[in-house]
Amino acid sequence: MTIDPSQGKDPRESTAPEYEFDRPVDQGDGAQAAGRGPTRADVSGGDLSPAEQAATREEHVRLAGDALIRADELVAGYLPGVNILNECDFYLNEGELVGIIGPNGAGKSTLLKALFGLIPVRSGSVTLRGENITSAPAHRLVSLGVGYVPQNNNVFPSLTIEENMQMGAYLRPKSFRERFDYVVDLFPLLGERRKGKAGSLSGGERQMVAMGRALMMDPSVLLLDEPSAGLSPVYQDEVFIRCRRINATGVSIIMVEQNARRCLQICDRGYVLDQGRNAYTATGESLMHDPKVIELYLGTLAKAH
Repeated sequence: MTIDPSQGKDPRESTAPEYEFDRPVDQGDGAQAAGRGPTRADVSGGDLSPAEQAATREEHVRLAGDALIRADELVAGYLPGVNILNECDFYLNEGELVGIIGPNGAGKSTLLKALFGLIPVRSGSVTLRGENITSAPAHRLVSLGVGYVPQNNNVFPSLTIEENMQMGAYLRPKSFRERFDYVVDLFPLLGERRKGKAGSLSGGERQMVAMGRALMMDPSVLLLDEPSAGLSPVYQDEVFIRCRRINATGVSIIMVEQNARRCLQICDRGYVLDQGRNAYTATGESLMHDPKVIELYLGTLAKAH
């Protein structure tokens, strides 16, 4: 990572968008100095709710045996000696749409990038259908059926929509026509404006291009990093509707979202990350009505819904 001299020597101190990433929480003495926050038992007085119990290491091991993607005790970060993920567990079953929510700096985007091999994994493992893919290069993951849509800079603005789709099918050019028809069926606007430059599109339209390009390789798993970020309410709803439709075609989805309530409404299961570890996991419906999750992560707005 190139350091912007105008922002100081440490990229963590930068406010520039290109240096945006999950930042570690302040770490004090004892457990926090070792990279761990207070345990769920500390917070809850020793009594774990069902969603907290489901997020324990024991339950993860019991339930994740046949998972499509599985992450075990991931420790990862951007800078040497600074961990964002602290023994984080995660799994995705075939056909699921799983949402990842949590406070800023909890490690949500970092987990997605660790699954896709974009940041160093210091310990732990990631498997796809039982095959170890820890820190595998992106081109190998794409060939194995994993697609990734980053939050920022996710289209080629100087290329047309059609050319963006061609870039998505770069490894399998003969499949372009078939896959482009599939994408246009999901996003009709892309077909109507196929010759237009991606750089001329609105934020919501660019998000469609980014998702469409990731689908050109016929992935079995799609990783979405904040797909509704910065979009108008209308386009946010459109993105969530399209995510459900993509999922209905058989694509398993992992979605990191700041719009926690909307994410939980559409996901099959959700994870709440806190201080780099999974703190709660349950169905989206259960998490939306979990008193602890509402109080700590969804806020008073959730109570009105």
